[in-house]
Amino acid sequence: MSRPETRLGLERIRRMVLKEVRQLFRNPQTKRVIFVAPVVQLILLGYAVNTDVRNVSTVLVDHDRTTESRALVEAFTASGYFEVIIVSDRPADIGAALDDGKALVGLEIPSGYAADLAAGRGPAVQFLVDGTNSNTATVAQGYAAKISQELGLRIAEDRVGAIEPPLELRARAWFNPSLESQVYNVPAVIGVIVLLMCLLLTSMAIVREREIGTLEQLLVSPLSATELILGKTIPVAGIAMLQMTLVTAVALLWFQIPIRGSVPVLVLAAALFIVAGLSFGLYISTISSTQQEAFLTMYLFLLPAIILSGFFYPIETMPVGFRELTLLNPLRHFLEIVRGIFLKGAGIRDLWVQFAVLLTMSGGGLVLATRRFRRTL
Repeated sequence: MSRPETRLGLERIRRMVLKEVRQLFRNPQTKRVIFVAPVVQLILLGYAVNTDVRNVSTVLVDHDRTTESRALVEAFTASGYFEVIIVSDRPADIGAALDDGKALVGLEIPSGYAADLAAGRGPAVQFLVDGTNSNTATVAQGYAAKISQELGLRIAEDRVGAIEPPLELRARAWFNPSLESQVYNVPAVIGVIVLLMCLLLTSMAIVREREIGTLEQLLVSPLSATELILGKTIPVAGIAMLQMTLVTAVALLWFQIPIRGSVPVLVLAAALFIVAGLSFGLYISTISSTQQEAFLTMYLFLLPAIILSGFFYPIETMPVGFRELTLLNPLRHFLEIVRGIFLKGAGIRDLWVQFAVLLTMSGGGLVLATRRFRRTL
């Protein structure tokens, strides 16, 4: 292509971009969807998607009623993980409270608890958990085991004379020392919000032109299919990058999420991920006949993409076939990158596989959408 033709092509793309920007911002509601909705979604999901277990409602049945049994109860409540809301003398009240949903945990201390401790016998304390929420039940059981173990060590040291235990385990969590779920989940929420906006803005781009009758005007213009696709993609990519900047700033300033990696690396990953998301959205737009069909198809892609990304469930726990299927999901690779940058301070050298996959998806997606658009024409 000669230089004048290249200059004309760039000018046509520029005018197409300006046309898309005016069309996007002509409706005031679109501005709220683009700039307000992502912030609201990040704040809501940042607090809602929380796997931390605090103040678990507990029903207590203390048959011993001694200083030692009260020390056990105080160890549970002082940790902040458990809150006694029901105190009873009947063991049946524990089952009733768990059945009615009034409590998630039941603690029953048998009579003779203090006597068993004094005699050096290990008393059996019953700890019942509502297993309908397996995550909360597992975490609560872990907290209870840790609390009882620490209390047992203190009692042994006081009675024997502060001798050193035969084995001392010093545990430390890397990258997230306090094990706060927000530090892990909020960066992932950023990826979900950006993908949602990319699909929402592009999946109906071409089909909207077809419905309102302006696609024919574009077809008779000198625009080629590639120029038309680029004209549709560039403004949305810029808006998505602004959204990425906005929600990242909220994550850093509002949620106080630390970022240990390089910001330019994060920007590069976001650019590749945005282009990949836009490519999928444009392909959906080319295969849809109406905006309603495009909207439904977008959600048919979005929901499995979130589920198969490792956002809710670890990919390692999925069946083998589903683990292989996640390799086709751009959100899975972006979440690995963004969590690595935020939590571990990882760079391109550590995440080059994910970068290569996103680069392939973004380039291949644009080519696929362009060819599909040409076949549609």
